[in-house]
Amino acid sequence: MSAPNFQPNFRTLDLNLLRVFDEVMAERSLTRAARNLSLTQPAVSNALRRLRDALGDELVRRGGAGMEPTVRALALWPSVRDALRSLQASLAPGGFDPSSATTTFVLAMADATAATVVPGLVEIAGAVAPGVSLRVVPLTTRDPRALLDAGAADLAVGYFPAALADLSAREQAGEAVSFSHQRLYGGEYVCVMRRKHPLASGRLNMERYCSARHLLVSFSGRPWGFIDEALASLDRQRRVVLTVNQFFTAGRVVAHSDLLSVMPRHFVRETGMAQELVLRKLPFEAPAVHVEAIWHRRAQHDPAHQWMRQALVRVASQSFGL
Repeated sequence: MSAPNFQPNFRTLDLNLLRVFDEVMAERSLTRAARNLSLTQPAVSNALRRLRDALGDELVRRGGAGMEPTVRALALWPSVRDALRSLQASLAPGGFDPSSATTTFVLAMADATAATVVPGLVEIAGAVAPGVSLRVVPLTTRDPRALLDAGAADLAVGYFPAALADLSAREQAGEAVSFSHQRLYGGEYVCVMRRKHPLASGRLNMERYCSARHLLVSFSGRPWGFIDEALASLDRQRRVVLTVNQFFTAGRVVAHSDLLSVMPRHFVRETGMAQELVLRKLPFEAPAVHVEAIWHRRAQHDPAHQWMRQALVRVASQSFGL
């Protein structure tokens, strides 16, 4: 149970306990944390008990999907992770050796992005970094800055137009910003429908498009997106009758219904459903797809983080001939 007025004695705190805490928070599992730290599970449990006693907080408890952190643990983790990474970078600058590393990278991305880049990342890790692990978590927002600031992901990869526009505006205004980003690849959104859809033949104009029934891929669950914003600017609207949070699910539904959807063109070939679907150019101007990696600047000079960013760029170059 948490003790709100508890004041830990930092002078007597065993800092090794913070390494255990960081690994448990990253993995949400005592078993995986023990494996990554080359410790036994009882040793990890004992370290957590000692840290709980020192901090006066339960920190983590067992939940349905693993270990669930307390509010105090979630608030503490980013500072602990930053401090450990800074110390590592100071003591062993440039010391990331992929061949012997056991780092776990947490990447936030949608299924369309994951289908494009994760196979290449697995291939690179298998070839040169066999001890490295990847943990892909769902992307539920078009603005991942809160996720990155909380330390819940090392990198977010996706299409983040509003977030990047805000960062650019802040930089131009001379404000300090806490995030960096790099473009990985580009593409375009297209209208997708089943091969025998009534609109699969003939010209897809604005009237036919807006009169159809639509499926929206929405990471947040909101029933509108940037396509609806583009239509609204033209004083038009479409009828969204189904919202899902995965492009692959959208592809399966579209292939077996008369719903239209909008997907990245390059993703269709990754679904294995290309033979079942027809792609049509949207009958209005839509923003181009720019897939970016975005990260917190506290990881900017971390050798392991730099290696992962370079691996992402290499995968994008191989996939899109950049």
